[in-house]
This record gives sequence, structure tokens and C-alpha cells, in this order.
Amino acid sequence: MSVSPPNASAPEPGGRRSGAEVLSEGRDLDRLRILLIEDDDGDARLAQDNLADWLPRAQVERCQTLAQAIASASRDLDCLILDLGLPDATGLEGVAKLRAHVPGVPLIVLTGLADESAGAAAVRAGAQDYLVKGQLDGGQLSRAIRYAIGRGQAERAARELLLAEAQAREVERLERGLTPEPFVEDAPVWVTSCSRPGRRRALLGGDFFDLIETDSGSVHALIGDVCGHGPVEAALGVSLRAAWRALTLSHVSPEAIVVTLQSILAQERPLPSLFATLCLMTIDPVAESAELIMAGHPRPALIDGESVRPLTDAAGCSAIGIGLSDWMSEHIELPSGWTILLYTDGIIEGRTGSGSRRLGEAGLHEALAAHVVSDPAWRDHPGELMDALVDHAEAANGEPLTDDVVMLLVGAGARSAASA
Repeated sequence: MSVSPPNASAPEPGGRRSGAEVLSEGRDLDRLRILLIEDDDGDARLAQDNLADWLPRAQVERCQTLAQAIASASRDLDCLILDLGLPDATGLEGVAKLRAHVPGVPLIVLTGLADESAGAAAVRAGAQDYLVKGQLDGGQLSRAIRYAIGRGQAERAARELLLAEAQAREVERLERGLTPEPFVEDAPVWVTSCSRPGRRRALLGGDFFDLIETDSGSVHALIGDVCGHGPVEAALGVSLRAAWRALTLSHVSPEAIVVTLQSILAQERPLPSLFATLCLMTIDPVAESAELIMAGHPRPALIDGESVRPLTDAAGCSAIGIGLSDWMSEHIELPSGWTILLYTDGIIEGRTGSGSRRLGEAGLHEALAAHVVSDPAWRDHPGELMDALVDHAEAANGEPLTDDVVMLLVGAGARSAASA
């Protein structure tokens, strides 16, 4: 009884399609590039005739030795068919060398009648399938090729999924390291935070913040921005934040902390042009005062009743990584019922309109004051205030902001007021 080649578009019996064929949708499985590695002319002719009948449009090339195959094999091949008994390679040697040379190309091995166990071993070594040469009937070889391609695609998809999951876990760890949950327990202040990724960011950025309360009752806040986007910048931001926390808990002065962070950045950065901006603030809630150091960072905004103004008139010093500077603290008296917004420059660098004008510090202050006036109870839900600022900046920009945005809002009063 003869078996005729199937029509390329015909489904399997019963109208069902194999998983391999479903995985291979979008690829013309008849227009394949196949490399046959077989030294025996008779066996090669049988395989070529079988493929000519069942995959008539496939391009089949033949090599007689493993050396020839390695010289001609490329990643754009669709399938490799390997005889396990070649003049220059026997057993699994050919499988191992082909897998090392073209690891992503599906591989089918051909074995003799008396060596079927070698085929099973080849599959365990990385081949997709094995066939016994004396038993190639009908469309067995073409079906094996289709299934091998499908399994290869499934394996690549599984590897990509595992890689994506690993990258997502790494990003999550870095995000926790860059922007930990701020918390104060005893000091009469409340705090909330906001972190938004920029539109163009394919990788985690270097914006970071932290806030801790020390046993003296003071509240210490940090916000910073490592220039650039990527895992290197993010890791450097995590290092700077962790170092700041350790030094602050060790009661090191803010001026000495900045000098130490400058040294850490100089030692850890992969490029000499990499720098970071910082804003360090120590708040004494009882005395209603603050000590402030700015190293190339935007000035915090002070909310005083319904008015908004810069927390300081000073311009600050240079960013760390640019060179040594005279980073000195500035003493600031705070008004009753104060609230301070610390932020990275992503929120103020968006454009306003079609020109080159940026939102800037003044535009941020206007938006902040407008929200405070329109919602007298904003302290009961301060997170909404920061969301409104981002929404305003994006609306003015006409699209999502390009850079990352990190904000930290600290205010006088009982902590429950901010979490009600």
C-alpha cells in the first residue's frame, strides 16, 4: 500500500492540528532550509527522496562529514539531520559539536537498526528527535522535522520566559533597594512617597530615596538621582542609599556623609563621567527646623498654608562625582504646619506645549498650590496630591514623562493624619 504526500494545507485526521504545527504558525514549513549530514550515498538518497515527496519546496543541502557540516551550518537553518556514524564523528560527538556551533537549530539524528539506544541518548544530549534509517516510511521524516521545529520554538519560548521572570525579579529587588517604604514610628510627622517610571525606560533608572527616624527623634530624608538609565545606575543608586542609611544611623554628620558618598561613587562607577545629585535633610519636629544639603539637586518645595515656595533661596553645591565641593548644611526654620516635597528632576523636565519650555520649578509650585487650594483636606490623602502632580506634568507634556519621577512628601502632624 502506497502513501501519498499530504496537501500542505490539510489538517491532521479528525481536523486536529498538532502542537508543533500550532507553535509554527506564521512560518512556511514547506520552504525550509535543511542540512542533511550523511556519508552513505544510499541512505542520503532515501532521505532526500522522502523529503522531495513530503516537503517538495524544502531546500535540502548535504554534507558527508561533520567537519563539512560545521563549516557550512548557520543559525538560519531550520533543521539539521545527523547520521550518528560519520567518518570523523561517531556516537554523541557530532551532537555535542553541532549543539555548540548552532545551539538553536532543531536537530534530528539518524541511527542504524542495531543502534536505536544511541538515538535515545542523543535526545537526552540535546537532539529533538531520532529516527531509525531502515524504518523511514511515508512522511515520518517530514513529520519529525515539523515536530522538531515546534519543540525548538517551545523550548526557546520557555527559556525566554524564564529569563524574563528572572529579570523581573531582579528589577523588583532593585526597586525595593532604590525606593524603600518610608516609615516613622515616634516622631510627630507623616510621610508618603511616589515612584513612577519614565516612558522611554526599558531598564530601571537611578532615582532613589530613603527616610529614617533616629533615636534622637530627628527625621532624616534623602533623595537622589544617578544620571542615566540601566542596571548599573540602579545598582549604584542602591549602594548610595544603603551607605547613607548606615552612616546616618551611625550618627555621622551630613557633611561627612556627602563626602563619603562622593568617595563611594568615584570608586564604584564604571564610567568617569557618571555623577549623582543628592538632597539630604534632617528635620527636628520639636524645634520645627531643618538642616539641608543640596548637591546639584532641585530645591525642595515648602507648603505653607495655601502658598508654595522653595524651601531655600540657596542654589546648593555641585553634584557628587563631578569633583570635591564645599557641601555645607543650611539651617532652616520651618513654619507651623509645614509640609516639604522632595523630588527628582523628572517631574519638572517635561515640556509645556510644543516649544522647548519646561514645566520647571515654578510650574511645579503652581500646580502644587492649585491642588492645595482646591482640596483643603489634601493632608488626609497626600498620595493623591503627588498623583495629581504627575498627571499635570504629563498633560502639559502631551505624553508620559520621559524620565523617572520619584517624590517624597513629609509633613508636620500625627502620622495617622496621612494614613486616614
